Amino acid sequence: MDSTAIKHFADQIRYYTLKELNYMGYGHYGGSLSIVETLAVLYGNQLQVSPETKDDLNRDFFVLSKGHAGPALYATLFLKGFITEDWLYTLNQNGTNLPSHPDRNKTPGVDMTTGSLGQGISSATGIAYGNKLAGRKNYTYCIVGDGELNEGQCWEAIQFAAHRQLDHFILFIDDNKKQLDGYTTEICNPFDFEAKFAAFGFHTLKVDGSSVEEINAAVEAAKALTGKPIAIILDTVKGQGVPYIEDMYSNHHIRVDDAAKAAIEATTEKIGIEIGVR
Repeated sequence: MDSTAIKHFADQIRYYTLKELNYMGYGHYGGSLSIVETLAVLYGNQLQVSPETKDDLNRDFFVLSKGHAGPALYATLFLKGFITEDWLYTLNQNGTNLPSHPDRNKTPGVDMTTGSLGQGISSATGIAYGNKLAGRKNYTYCIVGDGELNEGQCWEAIQFAAHRQLDHFILFIDDNKKQLDGYTTEICNPFDFEAKFAAFGFHTLKVDGSSVEEINAAVEAAKALTGKPIAIILDTVKGQGVPYIEDMYSNHHIRVDDAAKAAIEATTEKIGIEIGVR
């Protein structure tokens, strides 16, 4: 896809993410919306996987370590043909195949069950290391949250990835500046992610996480680097692309009241018109 097509794909992902969450009336809006552009780049241009190859060990792998952003991944999987649209409106309901956090045993296209923060990145490094030992040249991608990096387990995995020189492991840090209880700098200051990842032995890149061009260019640059894993730090906004949610202080998990519903659905409608589905 060219950048125009990827932007259109991002708009589609954002639209269907909002549709499924609006249908429920609550959910993890903030952190789902902040990774939309990254998912669009991965599934639109970089990640070598399809419904037909999802079980092929030579495919690329993707782990959403910040599992609470599952709704955005589900919208993406629908648009890529892994699941059908009607599944989206069963999100987090009894008997669903789309639980609040991804489950590899329930949802086609999900490579790892995640949601216990810190564990997804550990699984991703294990996948990358296993592929390396098997001589496969496929890539393992992982998205980790900035608040999630409070977990010590993350840094054990990061150190392991560097020690094993997992240069086919590309890690995205969703630096949206917030976590469940407030701003990351208030809860536990992360300081400088670029310096920290460099100190842990990663190639580090920082991009505007709302720019599909910058994200795509960073992935291309990452694939040209060897000898170390790669950290791509995404400068994002929690609730990205929906002004009402961006402006909320507490926007990790939202239970939508009447005022919020009107504002959020107005943006949903606007995006739907722009992508030609309304």
